[in-house]
Amino acid sequence: METTVTRMRKGGRAHSPADSATILDLLPAPVITIDAEDRITMANAAAEHFFSASVAYLIGRPLTQFVPEDSPLHGLVTQVRKANAQVSEHELAIESPRVGRHFLSVQATPLPDSPGYVVLMMLDRGITEMIDRQMTHRGAARSITSMAAVLAHEVRNPLSGIRGAAQLLEQNASDEDRPLAELIRQEVDRISTLIGRMEIFTDYGPFERTPVNIHKVLDRVQRLAETGFGAHIRFRNDFDPSLPPVPGDHDQLVQIFLNLVKNACDACPEVGGEIQLRTAYQHGVRFTLSGRKEKVALPMKVSIIDNGPGVPEDLMSNLFDPFVTSKPNGTGLGLALVAKLVGDHGGVVECESRPGRTEFRVMLPFHEGAEPGETK
Repeated sequence: METTVTRMRKGGRAHSPADSATILDLLPAPVITIDAEDRITMANAAAEHFFSASVAYLIGRPLTQFVPEDSPLHGLVTQVRKANAQVSEHELAIESPRVGRHFLSVQATPLPDSPGYVVLMMLDRGITEMIDRQMTHRGAARSITSMAAVLAHEVRNPLSGIRGAAQLLEQNASDEDRPLAELIRQEVDRISTLIGRMEIFTDYGPFERTPVNIHKVLDRVQRLAETGFGAHIRFRNDFDPSLPPVPGDHDQLVQIFLNLVKNACDACPEVGGEIQLRTAYQHGVRFTLSGRKEKVALPMKVSIIDNGPGVPEDLMSNLFDPFVTSKPNGTGLGLALVAKLVGDHGGVVECESRPGRTEFRVMLPFHEGAEPGETK
Protein backbone atom coordinates (compact mmCIF):
# COMPACT_ATOMS: atom_id res chain seq x y z
CA MET A 1 0.00 0.00 0.00
CA GLU A 2 1.27 3.44 -0.89
CA THR A 3 2.05 5.57 2.19
CA THR A 4 1.52 9.30 2.65
CA VAL A 5 5.27 9.79 2.43
CA THR A 6 5.39 7.99 -0.91
CA ARG A 7 2.54 10.07 -2.26
CA MET A 8 4.22 13.26 -1.12
CA ARG A 9 7.49 12.27 -2.81
CA LYS A 10 5.61 11.76 -6.04
CA GLY A 11 3.96 15.15 -5.63
CA GLY A 12 0.45 13.76 -5.18
CA ARG A 13 -2.10 13.35 -2.43
CA ALA A 14 -5.14 11.16 -1.90
CA HIS A 15 -8.45 12.84 -2.70
CA SER A 16 -10.22 11.75 0.48
CA PRO A 17 -10.99 14.79 2.66
CA ALA A 18 -9.80 12.87 5.71
CA ASP A 19 -6.53 11.47 4.35
CA SER A 20 -3.29 11.71 6.34
CA ALA A 21 -1.84 14.59 4.36
CA THR A 22 -4.96 16.72 4.92
CA ILE A 23 -4.94 15.97 8.64
CA LEU A 24 -1.24 16.83 8.89
CA ASP A 25 -1.84 20.19 7.22
CA LEU A 26 -4.41 21.02 9.89
CA LEU A 27 -1.92 20.51 12.72
CA PRO A 28 -0.50 23.76 14.17
CA ALA A 29 2.87 22.09 14.89
CA PRO A 30 5.50 21.64 12.15
CA VAL A 31 5.81 18.00 11.06
CA ILE A 32 8.40 16.68 8.60
CA THR A 33 9.70 13.28 7.54
CA ILE A 34 13.35 12.70 6.59
CA ASP A 35 14.81 9.70 4.81
CA ALA A 36 17.95 7.71 5.60
CA GLU A 37 20.07 10.43 3.93
CA ASP A 38 18.42 13.15 6.03
CA ARG A 39 16.52 14.56 3.06
CA ILE A 40 13.04 15.95 3.66
CA THR A 41 10.38 13.74 2.09
CA MET A 42 7.23 15.24 3.62
CA ALA A 43 6.25 18.53 5.28
CA ASN A 44 2.93 19.92 6.48
CA ALA A 45 1.66 23.49 6.20
CA ALA A 46 3.02 24.51 9.61
CA ALA A 47 6.47 23.29 8.53
CA GLU A 48 6.27 25.58 5.50
CA HIS A 49 5.81 28.52 7.84
CA PHE A 50 8.51 27.33 10.25
CA PHE A 51 11.15 26.90 7.54
CA SER A 52 9.90 29.87 5.46
CA ALA A 53 9.71 27.67 2.37
CA SER A 54 7.04 25.89 0.34
CA VAL A 55 6.58 22.12 0.38
CA ALA A 56 7.77 21.99 -3.22
CA TYR A 57 11.03 23.65 -2.16
CA LEU A 58 11.48 21.55 0.98
CA ILE A 59 10.97 18.12 -0.57
CA GLY A 60 14.24 16.46 -1.50
CA ARG A 61 16.49 18.98 0.24
CA PRO A 62 18.78 17.98 3.12
CA LEU A 63 17.72 18.96 6.63
CA THR A 64 21.17 20.54 7.10
CA GLN A 65 20.16 23.21 4.59
CA PHE A 66 17.69 24.54 7.15
CA VAL A 67 19.17 23.39 10.48
CA PRO A 68 22.96 23.62 11.13
CA GLU A 69 24.91 20.36 11.28
CA ASP A 70 25.90 20.97 14.90
CA SER A 71 22.27 21.35 16.00
CA PRO A 72 21.13 18.90 18.70
CA LEU A 73 18.21 18.03 16.42
CA HIS A 74 20.55 15.88 14.30
CA GLY A 75 21.77 14.09 17.40
CA LEU A 76 18.18 13.33 18.32
CA VAL A 77 17.59 11.82 14.87
CA THR A 78 20.68 9.63 15.24
CA GLN A 79 19.45 8.46 18.64
CA VAL A 80 16.08 7.47 17.19
CA ARG A 81 17.71 5.45 14.42
CA LYS A 82 20.00 3.61 16.82
CA ALA A 83 17.24 2.76 19.27
CA ASN A 84 14.57 2.30 16.57
CA ALA A 85 12.16 3.84 19.05
CA GLN A 86 10.39 7.13 19.64
CA VAL A 87 12.40 9.77 21.49
CA SER A 88 11.15 13.10 22.86
CA GLU A 89 13.24 16.03 23.98
CA HIS A 90 12.15 19.30 25.57
CA GLU A 91 13.81 22.73 25.44
CA LEU A 92 15.82 21.75 22.39
CA ALA A 93 17.42 24.84 20.88
CA ILE A 94 17.42 25.43 17.13
CA GLU A 95 18.97 28.52 15.62
CA SER A 96 19.83 29.46 12.05
CA PRO A 97 19.54 32.56 9.85
CA ARG A 98 16.60 30.98 8.02
CA VAL A 99 14.42 29.82 10.92
CA GLY A 100 15.60 32.17 13.64
CA ARG A 101 15.97 31.02 17.23
CA HIS A 102 13.52 28.58 18.82
CA PHE A 103 13.26 26.41 21.91
CA LEU A 104 11.29 23.34 20.90
CA SER A 105 9.75 20.21 22.27
CA VAL A 106 10.57 17.65 19.59
CA GLN A 107 9.06 14.20 19.19
CA ALA A 108 11.02 11.97 16.82
CA THR A 109 9.55 8.65 15.68
CA PRO A 110 10.95 5.99 13.31
CA LEU A 111 8.68 5.30 10.35
CA PRO A 112 7.59 1.65 10.28
CA ASP A 113 8.64 -0.39 7.23
CA SER A 114 10.90 2.45 6.03
CA PRO A 115 14.43 1.92 7.45
CA GLY A 116 16.16 5.16 8.34
CA TYR A 117 13.04 7.31 7.92
CA VAL A 118 12.19 9.55 10.90
CA VAL A 119 9.10 11.65 11.56
CA LEU A 120 9.78 14.90 13.45
CA MET A 121 7.06 16.89 15.19
CA MET A 122 8.21 20.22 16.64
CA LEU A 123 6.29 22.32 19.14
CA ASP A 124 7.59 25.77 19.98
CA ARG A 125 7.78 25.92 23.77
CA GLY A 126 7.70 29.69 23.60
CA ILE A 127 4.08 29.67 22.42
CA THR A 128 2.72 28.07 25.62
CA GLU A 129 4.92 30.20 27.83
CA MET A 130 3.93 33.30 25.88
CA ILE A 131 0.22 32.71 26.45
CA ASP A 132 0.84 32.24 30.18
CA ARG A 133 2.75 35.52 30.23
CA GLN A 134 -0.10 37.34 28.49
CA MET A 135 -2.47 36.47 31.32
CA THR A 136 0.11 37.55 33.91
CA HIS A 137 0.79 40.82 32.08
CA ARG A 138 -2.88 41.73 31.88
CA GLY A 139 -3.42 40.95 35.57
CA ALA A 140 -0.43 43.06 36.56
CA ALA A 141 -1.68 45.96 34.45
CA ARG A 142 -5.08 45.90 36.13
CA SER A 143 -3.45 46.11 39.55
CA ILE A 144 -2.52 49.78 38.98
CA THR A 145 -5.95 51.01 37.85
CA SER A 146 -6.30 53.53 40.69
CA MET A 147 -2.87 54.98 40.07
CA ALA A 148 -3.67 55.33 36.36
CA ALA A 149 -6.82 57.31 37.19
CA VAL A 150 -4.75 59.78 39.23
CA LEU A 151 -2.21 60.13 36.42
CA ALA A 152 -5.00 60.75 33.90
CA HIS A 153 -6.33 63.59 36.07
CA GLU A 154 -2.89 65.17 36.32
CA VAL A 155 -2.22 64.92 32.60
CA ARG A 156 -5.55 66.32 31.38
CA ASN A 157 -4.87 69.87 32.63
CA PRO A 158 -1.54 70.49 30.82
CA LEU A 159 -2.95 68.87 27.67
CA SER A 160 -5.51 71.65 27.28
CA GLY A 161 -2.70 74.22 27.42
CA ILE A 162 -0.65 72.33 24.84
CA ARG A 163 -3.64 72.13 22.51
CA GLY A 164 -4.28 75.85 22.80
CA ALA A 165 -0.66 76.63 22.03
CA ALA A 166 -0.73 74.27 19.04
CA GLN A 167 -3.82 76.04 17.67
CA LEU A 168 -2.08 79.40 17.90
CA LEU A 169 0.99 78.00 16.18
CA GLU A 170 -1.18 76.47 13.48
CA GLN A 171 -2.88 79.80 12.74
CA ASN A 172 0.36 81.76 12.48
CA ALA A 173 2.70 79.13 11.09
CA SER A 174 4.17 79.13 7.61
CA ASP A 175 2.91 76.70 5.02
CA GLU A 176 5.97 74.54 5.73
CA ASP A 177 5.47 74.44 9.52
CA ARG A 178 1.67 74.27 9.60
CA PRO A 179 1.51 70.46 9.14
CA LEU A 180 3.72 69.99 12.23
CA ALA A 181 1.48 72.24 14.34
CA GLU A 182 -1.54 70.35 13.05
CA LEU A 183 0.15 67.07 13.98
CA ILE A 184 0.67 68.32 17.55
CA ARG A 185 -2.99 69.27 17.87
CA GLN A 186 -4.19 65.96 16.44
CA GLU A 187 -1.98 63.99 18.82
CA VAL A 188 -3.20 66.00 21.81
CA ASP A 189 -6.78 65.24 20.75
CA ARG A 190 -5.96 61.54 20.45
CA ILE A 191 -4.39 61.45 23.91
CA SER A 192 -7.30 63.38 25.38
CA THR A 193 -9.70 60.84 23.91
CA LEU A 194 -7.73 57.99 25.45
CA ILE A 195 -7.73 59.67 28.84
CA GLY A 196 -11.41 60.57 28.58
CA ARG A 197 -12.31 56.94 28.05
CA MET A 198 -9.89 55.85 30.79
CA GLU A 199 -8.51 53.07 28.65
CA ILE A 200 -5.10 53.11 30.29
CA PHE A 201 -4.90 50.03 32.53
CA THR A 202 -8.65 50.07 33.01
CA ASP A 203 -11.34 47.71 31.76
CA TYR A 204 -14.59 49.27 30.58
CA GLY A 205 -16.02 46.25 28.86
CA PRO A 206 -16.05 45.61 25.13
CA PHE A 207 -15.13 48.52 22.87
CA GLU A 208 -16.40 49.05 19.36
CA ARG A 209 -14.27 47.10 16.90
CA THR A 210 -14.05 48.50 13.40
CA PRO A 211 -11.89 47.37 10.45
CA VAL A 212 -8.48 49.03 10.79
CA ASN A 213 -5.77 49.09 8.12
CA ILE A 214 -2.66 48.18 10.11
CA HIS A 215 -0.37 49.79 7.54
CA LYS A 216 -2.06 53.18 7.97
CA VAL A 217 -1.50 52.80 11.71
CA LEU A 218 2.19 52.00 11.18
CA ASP A 219 2.61 54.85 8.68
CA ARG A 220 1.21 57.29 11.24
CA VAL A 221 3.45 55.92 13.99
CA GLN A 222 6.50 56.17 11.75
CA ARG A 223 5.65 59.76 10.85
CA LEU A 224 5.34 60.68 14.51
CA ALA A 225 8.67 59.06 15.25
CA GLU A 226 10.51 60.67 12.33
CA THR A 227 9.33 64.15 13.30
CA GLY A 228 10.22 63.71 16.97
CA PHE A 229 11.96 61.15 19.13
CA GLY A 230 13.15 59.03 16.18
CA ALA A 231 14.56 61.77 13.96
CA HIS A 232 18.03 60.18 14.14
CA ILE A 233 16.77 56.69 13.24
CA ARG A 234 16.69 55.08 9.80
CA PHE A 235 13.34 53.36 9.26
CA ARG A 236 12.85 50.46 6.85
CA ASN A 237 9.49 48.94 5.92
CA ASP A 238 8.72 45.40 4.84
CA PHE A 239 4.93 45.34 4.47
CA ASP A 240 2.66 42.73 2.97
CA PRO A 241 0.14 44.91 1.09
CA SER A 242 -2.31 42.04 0.67
CA LEU A 243 -3.13 41.83 4.38
CA PRO A 244 -6.76 42.59 5.27
CA PRO A 245 -7.82 44.89 8.13
CA VAL A 246 -7.79 43.92 11.78
CA PRO A 247 -10.76 44.41 14.12
CA GLY A 248 -9.98 47.05 16.70
CA ASP A 249 -9.74 50.64 17.81
CA HIS A 250 -7.52 52.84 15.63
CA ASP A 251 -6.28 55.06 18.46
CA GLN A 252 -5.45 52.13 20.71
CA LEU A 253 -3.52 50.43 17.92
CA VAL A 254 -1.57 53.65 17.36
CA GLN A 255 -0.82 53.69 21.09
CA ILE A 256 0.44 50.09 21.00
CA PHE A 257 2.90 50.61 18.16
CA LEU A 258 3.88 54.11 19.22
CA ASN A 259 5.02 52.70 22.56
CA LEU A 260 6.94 49.88 20.87
CA VAL A 261 8.59 52.18 18.34
CA LYS A 262 9.48 54.70 21.08
CA ASN A 263 11.18 51.93 23.06
CA ALA A 264 13.00 50.75 19.94
CA CYS A 265 14.23 54.30 19.22
CA ASP A 266 15.47 54.66 22.79
CA ALA A 267 17.37 51.37 22.45
CA CYS A 268 19.02 52.22 19.12
CA PRO A 269 22.53 53.69 19.01
CA GLU A 270 22.82 57.43 18.38
CA VAL A 271 24.75 56.74 15.17
CA GLY A 272 23.62 53.97 12.84
CA GLY A 273 20.31 53.32 14.59
CA GLU A 274 17.88 51.35 12.45
CA ILE A 275 14.32 50.12 12.96
CA GLN A 276 12.42 47.78 10.69
CA LEU A 277 8.61 47.72 10.62
CA ARG A 278 7.38 44.44 9.16
CA THR A 279 3.99 42.84 8.56
CA ALA A 280 3.37 39.26 7.50
CA TYR A 281 0.70 36.59 7.22
CA GLN A 282 1.14 33.54 9.47
CA HIS A 283 -0.66 30.52 8.10
CA GLY A 284 -2.20 28.17 10.64
CA VAL A 285 -1.27 30.11 13.81
CA ARG A 286 -4.00 29.47 16.38
CA PHE A 287 -4.05 29.93 20.16
CA THR A 288 -6.24 28.87 23.05
CA LEU A 289 -6.83 31.98 25.14
CA SER A 290 -8.31 32.36 28.58
CA GLY A 291 -12.09 32.67 28.52
CA ARG A 292 -12.41 31.40 24.96
CA LYS A 293 -13.66 27.88 24.22
CA GLU A 294 -12.52 27.77 20.63
CA LYS A 295 -9.00 28.32 19.37
CA VAL A 296 -8.35 31.81 18.08
CA ALA A 297 -6.55 32.40 14.80
CA LEU A 298 -3.93 35.15 14.92
CA PRO A 299 -2.61 35.28 11.36
CA MET A 300 -1.48 38.92 11.38
CA LYS A 301 2.11 39.41 12.59
CA VAL A 302 3.52 42.90 13.08
CA SER A 303 7.20 43.13 14.01
CA ILE A 304 9.21 46.07 15.38
CA ILE A 305 12.91 45.23 15.01
CA ASP A 306 15.78 47.41 16.24
CA ASN A 307 19.56 47.07 16.19
CA GLY A 308 20.12 48.14 19.79
CA PRO A 309 22.09 46.26 22.45
CA GLY A 310 19.16 44.00 23.38
CA VAL A 311 17.01 43.52 26.46
CA PRO A 312 18.92 42.54 29.62
CA GLU A 313 18.42 38.84 30.22
CA ASP A 314 17.27 39.36 33.82
CA LEU A 315 14.33 41.48 32.58
CA MET A 316 13.02 39.18 29.86
CA SER A 317 10.71 37.09 32.06
CA ASN A 318 9.03 40.21 33.53
CA LEU A 319 9.40 42.56 30.60
CA PHE A 320 5.67 43.42 30.33
CA ASP A 321 5.07 43.87 34.05
CA PRO A 322 4.38 47.40 35.39
CA PHE A 323 7.41 49.31 36.72
CA VAL A 324 9.91 46.97 35.06
CA THR A 325 12.38 49.01 32.99
CA SER A 326 16.05 49.26 32.13
CA LYS A 327 15.86 53.01 31.42
CA PRO A 328 17.35 55.31 34.09
CA ASN A 329 14.34 57.64 33.90
CA GLY A 330 11.75 55.14 32.70
CA THR A 331 8.44 54.44 34.43
CA GLY A 332 8.06 50.84 33.29
CA LEU A 333 4.45 51.45 32.24
CA GLY A 334 4.77 51.51 28.44
CA LEU A 335 5.11 47.77 27.80
CA ALA A 336 2.52 46.96 30.47
CA LEU A 337 0.07 49.15 28.57
CA VAL A 338 1.05 47.44 25.31
CA ALA A 339 0.36 44.00 26.81
CA LYS A 340 -3.04 45.08 28.08
CA LEU A 341 -4.17 46.77 24.86
CA VAL A 342 -2.96 43.89 22.69
CA GLY A 343 -4.85 41.49 24.95
CA ASP A 344 -7.97 43.66 24.67
CA HIS A 345 -7.68 43.27 20.90
CA GLY A 346 -7.60 39.49 21.23
CA GLY A 347 -3.92 39.29 20.35
CA VAL A 348 -0.61 38.42 21.94
CA VAL A 349 2.76 40.17 22.12
CA GLU A 350 6.18 38.64 22.59
CA CYS A 351 9.81 39.69 22.52
CA GLU A 352 12.93 37.98 21.22
CA SER A 353 16.20 39.74 21.90
CA ARG A 354 19.91 39.37 21.46
CA PRO A 355 22.68 41.98 21.09
CA GLY A 356 22.17 43.82 17.83
CA ARG A 357 18.64 42.59 17.20
CA THR A 358 15.50 42.94 19.32
CA GLU A 359 12.13 42.03 17.85
CA PHE A 360 8.75 42.75 19.39
CA ARG A 361 6.02 40.72 17.65
CA VAL A 362 2.34 41.56 17.91
CA MET A 363 -0.03 38.90 16.59
CA LEU A 364 -3.60 39.91 15.84
CA PRO A 365 -6.73 38.43 14.26
CA PHE A 366 -8.08 39.46 10.88
CA HIS A 367 -11.39 41.27 10.64
CA GLU A 368 -14.18 38.67 10.57
CA GLY A 369 -14.57 37.12 7.15
CA ALA A 370 -11.46 38.79 5.73
CA GLU A 371 -8.70 36.90 3.96
CA PRO A 372 -5.24 37.92 2.68
CA GLY A 373 -5.61 40.01 -0.44
CA GLU A 374 -8.55 42.02 0.94
CA THR A 375 -7.09 45.42 1.72
CA LYS A 376 -8.98 48.51 2.75
